[in-house]
Amino acid sequence: MKKLPRHGLKKNFKEIIGIIGVGYVGLPLALNFGKFFKTFAYDINKKRISELNSGKDRNLDFNKKQLSKKNLNFIDDHRLLKNCNNFIITLPTPLNKRNMPDLKMVLEAVKKLSKIIKRKDFVVFESTFYPGTVEKILIPIIEKNSNLKCGKDFHIGYSPERINPGDKKHKLENIKKITSSNSKVGKKKIKYLYGKIIKAGLFQVSSIKSAELSKLLENSQRYVNIALVNQISTLCNRMNIQTKEVIDAAGSKWNFMKFYPGLVGGHCVAVDPLYLSYIQNEFGLSSSLVDISKEINNNKIKEIIKNIFRENKNKKLKILLLGATFKENCPDFRNSGSLSIIKSLNSKKIIPDLHDPYLRYFNSKAFNNYKFKKIVKIKPSNYDCIVISVAHKMYKELSYKKIRILSKKKSCKIYDLKSMLPRDKVHFQL
Repeated sequence: MKKLPRHGLKKNFKEIIGIIGVGYVGLPLALNFGKFFKTFAYDINKKRISELNSGKDRNLDFNKKQLSKKNLNFIDDHRLLKNCNNFIITLPTPLNKRNMPDLKMVLEAVKKLSKIIKRKDFVVFESTFYPGTVEKILIPIIEKNSNLKCGKDFHIGYSPERINPGDKKHKLENIKKITSSNSKVGKKKIKYLYGKIIKAGLFQVSSIKSAELSKLLENSQRYVNIALVNQISTLCNRMNIQTKEVIDAAGSKWNFMKFYPGLVGGHCVAVDPLYLSYIQNEFGLSSSLVDISKEINNNKIKEIIKNIFRENKNKKLKILLLGATFKENCPDFRNSGSLSIIKSLNSKKIIPDLHDPYLRYFNSKAFNNYKFKKIVKIKPSNYDCIVISVAHKMYKELSYKKIRILSKKKSCKIYDLKSMLPRDKVHFQL
């Protein structure tokens, strides 16, 4: 019989995986690791665990058959993680009200984990951090509460998530994975574990800090480039030419990177650049590029609202908003630009009609700060404006005529924020 690789551990070592956080990142990991190891997927959200145990994924990424695997257990009792010897933390790290890094969820999870961690256990973080978070904040908490020494009694790894919600092409297993650890044993172990599930291969870096920073750079690059084309779109509108045509023309050159203007949202591109600027400021360095990009991207909402009210200053408009998620064909409303539009309209005492095919999958409590009328089935009404804010498939399949007749008013103006319709048929495009 072929000998198993030691990886710094005994040959008869059995891997038992504990996933902490079963959202967009944790669930694909749980399903893939469950193909090779006994896996426990834990989440504090009891409703989420109940749904998964009944074969329902509210994110619409997996079906009942995929969720019903012999080696996979969905749990909401943290004590059941005690039998695991590999822990992967996939909790979100959003921004707080001051737009500063918010590590609360991860810190709580690490405190709980530190009470059950054992010698020879392995902990991997997939959450997005600014460089130094793992080594300066998280490891000390585990060491203090467990009386164990990192690098001697237990090992740590870091592999930043690269999940793209709603993307059916770029899945966990076919996206190259960055891996890192601060010990030789950890590097071998993370390579062994992720090597089992990642078909696209691994990219191992020398330090956890490098891996932390690489994740911030990935999304900050997008953020800055979107800011550039957002400025270009403002110029195009002033000159009465189509932004999309200009970008597509520039894209005919082999080394041009295509980015389109829009409202920056979601859990990554809207957040990670501000983690980058935070650590830059901590080192006394300039974060001016991210800062100005933030200002440009945020001002896009103001530009849209200004265009809507330019010809209707004193009129209480009846508005239909098509799309509320942060991106197309995905039931994710985090940091949605569409919700920012609603907030701006509310400030002008306008409650818009809102349609989105994914509203039925989402907890209404998340919309407590926004006033709108939920439209389940779109019917013609006396709309003064129709705003296409998300390019969902169902909207793309509608012709200009079908969108236009949603308003009974001949004077209705269409604001096409996704450049789905011909430029000469709409009042405004980004």
